[in-house]
Amino acid sequence: MAHELKRITYVEDEPDIRAVAELALTTIGGFTIDVCASGLEAVEKTPHFLPDLILLDVMMPGLDGRETFRRLKAFPELTDTPIIFMTAKIQTDEINGYKELGAIDVIPKPFDPMTLSQEITDIWNRFNFEKGVQP
Repeated sequence: MAHELKRITYVEDEPDIRAVAELALTTIGGFTIDVCASGLEAVEKTPHFLPDLILLDVMMPGLDGRETFRRLKAFPELTDTPIIFMTAKIQTDEINGYKELGAIDVIPKPFDPMTLSQEITDIWNRFNFEKGVQP
């Protein structure tokens, strides 16, 4: 049986986008959020937060989303934690590249703050269904 999605690490370097998404995820979605402003911060904090899911920006200075993804997945406690990329780069080949890396899905930017939590929940449910985990 799949456990309920409650804890999300959200990694986004743009303060305005980060604030809108954080508000949407906590107020509308009711999620507990650990917000990181960079890939490096995510690598430092996420193994201690132990999220159910990681929402990860692709284009960030320093550690970009792909490298942050690789480093997070290197932690044994995060190996099975699903990651969703958020990006404005949503050409088919780019999306396929994110999924080949291991992302469970991609949410395009700009996103709708009113539906973001439901979109993430739908992806979570589909991911668990595809793994054969019953809701």
